[in-house]
Amino acid sequence: MPGIARYSVSAMTTAPKSSVPRTYQVRTYGCQMNVHDSERISGLLEAAGYTPADGSADPDVVIFNTCAVRENADNRLYGNLGHLRPTKLRRPDMQIAVGGCLAQKDRGEIVRKAPWVDVVFGTHNIGSLPVLLERARHNAAAEVEILESLEVFPSTLPARRESTYAGWVSISVGCNNTCTFCIVPSLRGKEKDRRPGDVLAEVRALVAEGVLEVTLLGQNVNSYGVEFGDRLAFGKLLRACGDVDGLERVRFTSPHPKDFTDDVIAAMAETPNVCHSLHMPLQSGSDDVLKAMRRSYRAERYLGIIDKVRAAMPDAAITTDIIVGFPGETDADFERTLDVVRAARFSSAFTFQYSKRPGTPAATMDGQLPKQVVQERYERLIACVEEITWAENRKLVGETVEVLVAVGEGRKDQATGRMSGRARDGRLVHFDTGGLAGRIRPGDVVHTTVTYAAPHHLNADGAPLSHRRTRAGDAFEAGRTPRTPGVLLGLPTVGAPPAAPVPASACDR
Repeated sequence: MPGIARYSVSAMTTAPKSSVPRTYQVRTYGCQMNVHDSERISGLLEAAGYTPADGSADPDVVIFNTCAVRENADNRLYGNLGHLRPTKLRRPDMQIAVGGCLAQKDRGEIVRKAPWVDVVFGTHNIGSLPVLLERARHNAAAEVEILESLEVFPSTLPARRESTYAGWVSISVGCNNTCTFCIVPSLRGKEKDRRPGDVLAEVRALVAEGVLEVTLLGQNVNSYGVEFGDRLAFGKLLRACGDVDGLERVRFTSPHPKDFTDDVIAAMAETPNVCHSLHMPLQSGSDDVLKAMRRSYRAERYLGIIDKVRAAMPDAAITTDIIVGFPGETDADFERTLDVVRAARFSSAFTFQYSKRPGTPAATMDGQLPKQVVQERYERLIACVEEITWAENRKLVGETVEVLVAVGEGRKDQATGRMSGRARDGRLVHFDTGGLAGRIRPGDVVHTTVTYAAPHHLNADGAPLSHRRTRAGDAFEAGRTPRTPGVLLGLPTVGAPPAAPVPASACDR
């Protein structure tokens, strides 16, 4: 295995030794935390002199930012690395880097399986990537650097944001839970919390760039404050976001039911810019399975939280994650999950077949279920969820919704003449532009009336009732995306900061 070393943060500004900027492409797999990490990777590379590949030619550097939660993550990575091998043979100066959770897990095994990979870096040392790329070029050998603990919080690094209107803001990294199916804590480490002032500084920086919506991110977002001893810190942070001028929408993902407190519900209900949407993983409706998963709540507690949320916010849309086929799950256990789904009335659910992950306690449990049993239950769950989500969406036909116009949400928009965006409750809305075609931009806000509901989206086929042009829409039209510098945190950095910083998503929980 290549040497494991540590480098100072100041090394991240080392530029490639070339008069022509090298191009890069980041390919992201996994949760919102991975997506946000990729924004940091892009910001780092551009600070080091790289430029984004425009798609017309093969990039000089391809970075895979990986997930390790699902079993097919390994197959997907190594399959994609195999597809790049002919290009690497044809262009030896091209570089391939692998980072993220799978890199943290597999380490030097990646280079053994795919010796054409140039760099492997872990979840704790994103900031080392530019210098590792340069060392690999100089030494003509693979560089592997995997740190065991976080030395530099990712938000100290510059970011190239992907959206003009919505931004991810990480409030913590790592997780203190020990769910038996999840490999994330061993790859991301123990929870590290940012100070509230640092979080709000990043939020304000995004809003100053025109961003209208932020999503607060954490592996277990509502345990925020555990590191500095304030169990009410998350609710306070939500309320503080309400005081940020120009911030129109606040979301967060993903909370853990065991840490969900009444003060958070009150903050959601009483802070006007906090959206009435909640993504809260269930995983199973069976108390026996929840116990085997080491999920420290039970179905009654979970449904009790939902009851309180809906009492405070009757319009709240609640989404979830559910795993089918956990080791030892019986037919009766599965039926209890369906019962909870019917009682919770989710507006959407991310459903997964249990995936055995080496290194997790569940991987060696008795009662591993046959594939055909898991598949049959999964199909029944999908049918149950879609029946409910369709019924819940139909309740909105005839209602007026506020839509933040997005890009890339509607695959059929060009053919249907519609645009798409998200309502305040997070639902996807495809809307007719009426006489405003060509004037509505991603980042603008429209009000429109729902005319049709499907299980996973709403249609609004009448002309918009109103259209508001925004600074986010102006930025999109001008081709500008926010670029935020690193935001200082309550954690020490390593080495000297860059002389001239560049100016301005979770996994199964």
